[in-house]
Amino acid sequence: MLRKLCQLVLGFTLPVVVILPLHADEVKHSAYEVIESTTVEVMAVVSAADGYIDEDPERYYRELQVVLDELVDYAGFSRAVMGPYASKQRYDTLKPEGKAKLRQQVEAFTAVMRVGLVRTYGKGLMAFGGSGTEVQRPQTEAEVGRSVAITQLIYGDAPDPYVIQYQMRRSKSGDWKLRNLIVETINLGVIYRNQFLAAAKDYEGDLDRVIANWSAPVETGDIVQNARL
Repeated sequence: MLRKLCQLVLGFTLPVVVILPLHADEVKHSAYEVIESTTVEVMAVVSAADGYIDEDPERYYRELQVVLDELVDYAGFSRAVMGPYASKQRYDTLKPEGKAKLRQQVEAFTAVMRVGLVRTYGKGLMAFGGSGTEVQRPQTEAEVGRSVAITQLIYGDAPDPYVIQYQMRRSKSGDWKLRNLIVETINLGVIYRNQFLAAAKDYEGDLDRVIANWSAPVETGDIVQNARL
């Protein structure tokens, strides 16, 4: 039962930080406002899906994808996961054809991560959508820097709430984008990067094979359960 609950918790967390598109002439929201104010919007997608999910599950993922695409910096997250293989230092050492190939590989890996994350979290969100959440306002309201961590509590059947930390980074346009997620004490970006580096070693640096054979490193339930051991 605990394992099932853990699987659902992580699935619920990522989508609740989504923000709808902002027009250029609108005031930019703070990272806290992005997370706090858009939970209702995301849960509306889940609520509407109850009426069609069995007949048309792909519609649910498409609609969730549209919402997530407004927040998650998939490219930034993917480059971080690829670590030194997608670093600026390595890129600068490559010849023009090598640079072009690396750009293609980053784009391909980003597409893989984008689809996988939405489906994984979308399933958990659908199953765990009725839970209560609490977004904690950061002590520093100004958020004048380029990055900030926002904490959210997820209430379920467990005695204590799960603690989720959203690592947000301000884009060049001034919008806050999700760059990483920490569940309890487990840093998902680090877990994914470690797997990528291990796979790159196994495939002798052949990034095309790493990307073609990519899969989630661990079950979401394992991540949360291990964090509480």
